Order: sequence, then C-alpha cells, then structure tokens
Amino acid sequence: MRQYLVIFATGFAQVLLVSANTYFISRTAWIGIATCGFGISYLWTFNVRKVAIGTRTGQFVYSTGAMLGGLTGVMLAKTLKH
Repeated sequence: MRQYLVIFATGFAQVLLVSANTYFISRTAWIGIATCGFGISYLWTFNVRKVAIGTRTGQFVYSTGAMLGGLTGVMLAKTLKH
C-alpha cells in the first residue's frame, strides 16, 4: 500500500507543478515559472523509473494522482497569483 501511496503522491506533485507552471507562464510570473520548472524536472527523474517498470495498478494509481494534481495545481496557482 505504501508503494502505491508514493506513486500517487509523485504523480500528483508532478502534474500539480505542470498545471501551476502553465498558469504562471501565461501570466509571466518568473519566480513561479522557475520554481515549477525545476520541480517538474526533479520529480520526473524519480517518476520515469517507477511508472515505466510498474504494474498496471501502479500506472492507474499514478494517473489518478496526476489527474488530481492537475486540478489542484491550477487552483493553487490561481490562489497564489491573487
């Protein structure tokens, strides 16, 4: 179970950052762009190995985390920008 929680969390975090970065890019918020860009790349180095050699269940858990991370990222960036 812990393994799936970690996979979910990393998928969530990475796509949260991608969504927030898209928002920051559209508003030319340089600090947000830099922070999110670094975070996306750093998390990617962990995620690619976990998901590429993972099980179908792990891939589903990662995708669910990514979906929720995308929604949360936009809400968070919008809140931080205002």
